Amino acid sequence: MRVSRLMLVTLRDDPAEAEIPSHKLLLRAGYIRRLAPGIYAYLPLMWRVLRKVSQVVREEMERTGALETLLPQLQPAELWQRSGRWAGYTDGEGIMFHLEDRQGRQLGLGPTHEEVITALAGDLLRSYRQLPVNLYQIQTKFRDEIRPRFGLMRGREFIMKDAYSFHADEDSLRETYAAMDGAYRRIFARCGLRAVAVEADSGAIGGSASQEFMVTAEAGEDLILTSPDGQYAANQERAVSLAPAATPLAGGALADGQGEPLSTPRQTSIEALSAAHGFLPCQVVKVLLLVARFEQGLEQPVLVSLRGDQQLNEVKLANALAARFGQTHGALLALAPLSEEGLIREGLQCLPFGFLGPQLDDRVLAGARQWQPTFLRFRDHTAASLETFVCGANSPDEHLVGATWAGLGQNPETLDLRSAQPGDRCHHDPAQTLEARRGIEVGHIFQLGRKYSTAMEARFATEAGGEEPFWMGCYGIGVSRLAQAAVEQHHDGNGICWPLAIAPYEVIVVPANVADDQQRNLAERLYDELGNAGVDVLLDDRPERAGVKFKDSELIGIPWRVVVGRGAADGRVELVERQGGGSEELAAGSLLEQLVPRIQAQRCGLSEG
Repeated sequence: MRVSRLMLVTLRDDPAEAEIPSHKLLLRAGYIRRLAPGIYAYLPLMWRVLRKVSQVVREEMERTGALETLLPQLQPAELWQRSGRWAGYTDGEGIMFHLEDRQGRQLGLGPTHEEVITALAGDLLRSYRQLPVNLYQIQTKFRDEIRPRFGLMRGREFIMKDAYSFHADEDSLRETYAAMDGAYRRIFARCGLRAVAVEADSGAIGGSASQEFMVTAEAGEDLILTSPDGQYAANQERAVSLAPAATPLAGGALADGQGEPLSTPRQTSIEALSAAHGFLPCQVVKVLLLVARFEQGLEQPVLVSLRGDQQLNEVKLANALAARFGQTHGALLALAPLSEEGLIREGLQCLPFGFLGPQLDDRVLAGARQWQPTFLRFRDHTAASLETFVCGANSPDEHLVGATWAGLGQNPETLDLRSAQPGDRCHHDPAQTLEARRGIEVGHIFQLGRKYSTAMEARFATEAGGEEPFWMGCYGIGVSRLAQAAVEQHHDGNGICWPLAIAPYEVIVVPANVADDQQRNLAERLYDELGNAGVDVLLDDRPERAGVKFKDSELIGIPWRVVVGRGAADGRVELVERQGGGSEELAAGSLLEQLVPRIQAQRCGLSEG
C-alpha cells in the first residue's frame, strides 16, 4: 500500500476532546475520527489493526475448539424479560439502547448476548451427547454509556469477541473455563500486551466465578490490588484484605454501653470530630443511609455502619442486596444515598445528617409514601469488631462516646462491605501488604453456572434419562479496547510503537526525496521485494519533505522504517527500529536477508508468548 492512497491525515496538536495518551495518538495519527460522543469511525489504518487483533483472537479460539458464529444485534425484549435483566439494563443501569418497532414490539441493541445464545441452545442442543459446545462471535456491541470518554476505551459502540459455552456438568464447565483462561493469556501475549489476571466481580452478567484480564497502564480506570508474592490479584471492586488494627478508645465503655453524650457543634465530618476531641477515625462508627430501588417496586432504606477510617464498597453492598431481594423483587435498579430531598418527597421529617448513629430508630420512616418503614441494617466487619466506639447521638450537634453494640441494642448483619486499600494486609499472608496498579480491562471470563439456562428453561436430556438446565460459561474480549490499550502501553514522545503482531504494517519504506530518480526507483524496488517476501509493507510516496515523512512514520508507529536517502547512489539504505529508535546503515541488496529474519523472529516470539 502507498501512503498517497491511504487517506492519511495526521494532526500536529492534541485534539481538545482527548484526555489520555492513546486517545490523543489515535486521533492525531489518523486511526480514528470522532462522529459523536462515544462514536468513532475506524479509518483504514485502524481497521487493519482491528483485523489483525481479530485474527489472533480467532486462531486462539479455534485452538480451543470454539466455533465461530454471528448473532443478531437487534434482540427482542421478551428474551431479556425471561432472564430478568430487561428492567436492569433499560431502567436501572440504563446501558441498553432500546426501541419500539412499528408493531409496538420492544427491542434492544445488544450490549451482550447471553439471552440470545441461551435461547438458541435450548432449541438446538437437546442431548448430553451434543455437549460441550463453545460458540463465539466478533461483532459490534452497543452500550449507552452515561459518560463516554477516552476514545475506544469507553464508547457507545465497540467491537467485542464474546463466547458462550454449554455443558452437561460443572466439571466440564471448569475445564473450558481453564482452557479459555489459557487462550486469553496467549492472545494478550501475542498482541504484545502485559496483562494481569485478577479476581473480579461478576456484575450484571452474574455467575459463581469470574476473572478479569487487565492491561497495566497509568491511564487505567480500574484499580488493581496485588500481593508482592504474586499469589493474589483482584479488582478493587472484588478485593478483600485485612484492615489496619483499630486503636482502642481511651476510657473504655460506660457501664451500660449506651455512651456518654458529647457536645459536637458543627462537627459533621469524621475529620472535624477527630480534630476537635483527639479521636482517631478508627475509633468512630459512621453511618451511611441509602435507598435501594428494585424492579418490582420495592424501595428499601438501608443503614450501613462502617469504621470511620474505611470506605463503603458499593459493589459489595449491591451484591448483598441483590442476593437478599433479587428472587422476590427483581433486579436492583438503583442504590443512592438517602437525602433530605428524598425525605421531603416521602413526607418525612429531616434527619440530623452528620450526627447519625447505628441506633437510629425505624420510627423516623413511619408514614413513608413509597419506602419500606424499616431500615435494612448492615455493618462492616471492621465496625463490628470495635469493643467501644464513638458514634452519632441522632441529635443535632451531639455524639456518644464509649458506646457498645450491645449497649445500643444493635446487632445488625455483619458483612465485608469495605473497600480494600493499598497498604492493607493480605489475607493469605498478613506479613505482606497490597500494592496498587492502574489497569484497563480488556477481557473477562465467567462461570455462569445455571443462571440463564434455569431462567430461560433451556434444558437438555441427561444420560440418566432426565432433563437438566445447561451449565454455562461466558468469555469476552474487547477487540477495539484491546487495540487502544496496546497504544497506551506502547508509545513514546514521538507517537505510537505498535507491537509487530498487530501493527497495521510491519515496514514502511521512506524515500527522502521522491523527485530524485535513484531514491524513488530504489524505494520502489525494495517495496516490491519486501511485499513479495511476505512482509506487510507501506511505501511513503508523498512529495513531502523528508522530516514530515519521518515524523509521520514515528507517529503512526510502524515497527520498522527503511530510509532511502542520499546513499541510494551507492546502494545504501538506513534501517530504523521504531521501538527504541536504533538504526543501522546497510547495503540495499542485503536488506531482505537482514530484515526478514528479524520480522519472522518477532512474529514467532509473539506467537509463542
